[in-house]
Amino acid sequence: MLKIIPLGGLGEIGLNMMVFEYGNTLFVVDAGLMFPEDYMLGVDFVIPDMDYLRQNESRVAGIVLTHAHEDHIGALPYLLKEVRAPVFGTPFTLGLVRKKMEEHELSGSMDMHSILPDEALKLGPFTLEFIRVGHSVMDGVGISIQSPVGRIIHTGDFKIGYGSVDGMATDVNKFAKFGEEGVLALLSDSTNVEREGYPITDKEICGALLRIITESSGRVIVALFASNIARIQVILDIARANGKKIIFDGKSIEASVHIATELGYLDTAAYDVITIEELEDYEDEEMIIITTGTQGEPMSALARMSAGTHKYINVKSGDTVVLSSKFIPGNEKAIAKIINNLYRKGADVIYEKISDIHVSGHAFREELKLMIKLTQPRYFIPVHGEYRHLILHSRLAKEVGIPNENILLAENGQIVEFDKNGGRLNGLIATGRLLIDGKGVGDVGRSVLKERRVLAEDGMVAVTMAFDEETGVVVYGPEIISKGFVFETETGHLLEDAQCVVLEIVEEVTPDIHNRVQIIRSKVKTALRQYFFFTIGRRPVILPFIMEV
Repeated sequence: MLKIIPLGGLGEIGLNMMVFEYGNTLFVVDAGLMFPEDYMLGVDFVIPDMDYLRQNESRVAGIVLTHAHEDHIGALPYLLKEVRAPVFGTPFTLGLVRKKMEEHELSGSMDMHSILPDEALKLGPFTLEFIRVGHSVMDGVGISIQSPVGRIIHTGDFKIGYGSVDGMATDVNKFAKFGEEGVLALLSDSTNVEREGYPITDKEICGALLRIITESSGRVIVALFASNIARIQVILDIARANGKKIIFDGKSIEASVHIATELGYLDTAAYDVITIEELEDYEDEEMIIITTGTQGEPMSALARMSAGTHKYINVKSGDTVVLSSKFIPGNEKAIAKIINNLYRKGADVIYEKISDIHVSGHAFREELKLMIKLTQPRYFIPVHGEYRHLILHSRLAKEVGIPNENILLAENGQIVEFDKNGGRLNGLIATGRLLIDGKGVGDVGRSVLKERRVLAEDGMVAVTMAFDEETGVVVYGPEIISKGFVFETETGHLLEDAQCVVLEIVEEVTPDIHNRVQIIRSKVKTALRQYFFFTIGRRPVILPFIMEV
C-alpha cells in the first residue's frame, strides 16, 4: 500500500513537507518554513512538526527538494538535525541549501546529491523522474513518482509560462508523455486557483522594467527576491544596453548571484558590475542598484534605505525604487511602511499594484486546467494552498472531468492511501507547527504566546518587597514599577495608591500566620488586578517579588 502523508502545506501557504511511503521505505518531498502570523509575537518563523519522521528515521531513504524557495527548503536544517538522510536537489537549489547549512554549522555533515531534469532516481521501491517546471526561481522541478501501485505526479510550484526568459519553461511535453503512459494521481499547486485566465508573460515584465529604467532620470533601485536569477539577468541586460553600472546590495542577493555565476546560470563578468563603495564615483543616472527587502524585512537593505540608516545609500528626490515581487500575505503593513518612507524621502516608488513589474510563479486557472488535461490523472489531490484554494482547485478538477469521488481533499496529517482497489483518505497522524524564536525550537507554545499578547496589550506591573525573616517587619518596599502599562510621571498617584493596596494586605496577614509570604503574594496579585481594572480599565500582568531576608 502506498501512503502519502502531508506534514505541512495543505491548508496554509508555506510549511511544505510531504511523505511518500511504501513498505519499509519512505522519502520526503520538501522541507519548508512559514513566516509567523500576526499573533505569533516575537517568533522568527514556523516549521512543521517532524515527530513522524523522527520516529521513522531508519526508514527515510531521502529528502527530495523541488526548488529553492524558503517555503520548501527553510526547515531543512532543523530536519537534518533530527533525521540523517541524503538530500537530492537541482544544482541551484543545492547551492542555496549549502549556504543555509553553513549558517547552521551543518555543512560538514551534509550528504547532498545533484539531480537534473530527465534523470531518474531510485529510492527503494520508488523510481523518481524529474520534470523541468517554470517558476519564479530557476532550477525548479516537478516529480514523477513511479510506485508499485502506479505513477504519482507532484507538480511542485509551477506555471506554464510560454514567455519564459531563462529557458526554463515548464516541460509540457514530458507531463503529457506521463499522462499517456498513465497517471494514478496528480498532486497540483493550488496557490493561484482564484485567478482567472493566464498570467502576463516574463517578456511583458521585461518591457515594463526597460521602460521604467530608460525613463528614469536618477538612480534606479530594484528590490526583488534574491533567488530570482532570471529577473536579475533581465536587469543586467537592460543595464548593458543603456550603459549603466550595476551594484548588488545585500548578503542574500550577493550569495545567490555568486552561486548562479559559479553554476554558469549568470555571467556577471560580461556586465559593468561595481561595488557599493564605488557608488559615489558615478553620476546618479548611471546607477542601477539591485537589492532585497520586498517583504518589509526590518533589517533588509531596502528597509535600511527607507529608514535612512543605510551606510552607503541615502534615498533622495530623483531616485526610482521598483519593488519587483508579490506582496506575501501578512507582510502588507511592513511593506506599506517602507513604501511610505521612500515616498517621504522624495523617491518615486513602483510596485505590483500600480504597474506590471512582477509576474507570479504560480499557475492561474487556465494553466491549472491544462496540467490536469496533460496528465489525465485517475485521482486528483490539490496541494500547496490555504483551505479555500484546495476547495476551489477541487471544483476546478471536477469541471475538467475528474469524478467527484476521485478528488481527495486532504489536510495536514491525513493519510492518503492507494492500493490495487484505488485511493482513499484513511487515518490521521499527529502534525503541528514548531515556532522558532532565536535558537529556541518549539519552546514557545500557546501559553507563552498568550503571555506575550497580554504583555503587549496591557503591560506589566512588578511589586518588590522584603520582610525581616524573624520579626516579619517590612524592610524594603513595596516598590512598584510598571512597563508598558502607564506613563509613571503622568499617573504617579495610581502607583502610589497601589502601594497602599499592598500595605493594607500586609497589615491583614499578620506575622504569626503560616506561609505568610505565599499568602501575601497571592493576595497582592488578586488585589492589584482588581484595583487597576477598577481605576483604569486595564489588566496588566502582576509580578510580585516578595521575599524574607
